Amino acid sequence: MQRRLFLKNSLKTLGAGAAAGAAAPFISTASAQETITWDMVTSWPKNFPALGTGANDFAARIERLSGGRMKVRVHGAGELVPAMEVFDAVGEGTAQMGHSASYYWRGKTLASQFFTAVPFGMNTTETNAWLYHGGGLELWDEVYAKHNLKPFPVGNTGTQMAGWFKKEINSLEDMQGLKLRLPGLAGEAMNGIGVTTVNTPGSEIFTSLQTGVLDAADWVGPYNDLAFGLHQVAKYYYTSAWNEPSAILEGTVNLEAWNALPDDLKAVVSEAAMASNLAMISEFAVRNAEALDTLVSEHGVELRAFPEEVLEALYASSQEVLQKQVEADEESRKVYDSYTAFQQKVRRFTDVGEFAYLKTREKVGV
Repeated sequence: MQRRLFLKNSLKTLGAGAAAGAAAPFISTASAQETITWDMVTSWPKNFPALGTGANDFAARIERLSGGRMKVRVHGAGELVPAMEVFDAVGEGTAQMGHSASYYWRGKTLASQFFTAVPFGMNTTETNAWLYHGGGLELWDEVYAKHNLKPFPVGNTGTQMAGWFKKEINSLEDMQGLKLRLPGLAGEAMNGIGVTTVNTPGSEIFTSLQTGVLDAADWVGPYNDLAFGLHQVAKYYYTSAWNEPSAILEGTVNLEAWNALPDDLKAVVSEAAMASNLAMISEFAVRNAEALDTLVSEHGVELRAFPEEVLEALYASSQEVLQKQVEADEESRKVYDSYTAFQQKVRRFTDVGEFAYLKTREKVGV
């Protein structure tokens, strides 16, 4: 019933002529009628830097590119639904759109995790190449269609930090028994080396660290971590970006609402998603640099990298986690095979291009 109600609202643009089987095509009928108004629920605090404002940007682009024919009302976490209920809310029709991260939905579909981040996986440029030119989007569509959802990449944080720790990590033994906030496949890999991980909503991380519920926490990177004030409750900031070398933010649309849109408005949403994806990547590049300088220079944060033995253990554990999942879930195997094959293909140039340049830049001291 709920789904029918929102579809009725979304389809009010069709008009009586179309309902009567008028000869005019669907697209021109919709363009001459009232504005379509949708609701977008998110997993982020309202207007939170980059993540929340990225959802706002997506909504604004849709309205602008549609010439005002579509309007999207953005709701922060908890305003219409809790942060971790976006997937169900959009699939069931409580809202027409969502903005979140796919690895939160492991309990709904295991394969969703590959569409946010893969430990020791592709960087942001490589990931976008897979999505747009390597079949990644088509696989994402296939996985989400079973849940009545149409997905899009709508932002990427770029390389994330490994997290905030209350104590310095000097050995693998120092990791044993830690309580760490880290979602997705990386969280499972951490479990494999003796760390207890939880999927705490971002808004609860500060308090959980402050009260001792958590010993450490991954969030995003300097820009977002500074906004949450995590430097006030943990001293050591780890840079070993094994966990999320690229982190996609997802936009979702209720599949019935999507199918009801005329073709030109589908194109509007698709192009708005792609533009918002690039915009967020670009914003994080500059804001992370600025925030990192603030954290280190003004707040005395101590940057650290995991010891080699920790990274080696995490790599081995990651491989075990991935193999276990793809052996147990055929959908995961299909996505993983595509992902890893593309990673090997695109890495051939990454190594002789970007990576070689970065090493050269470091060598000459630029």
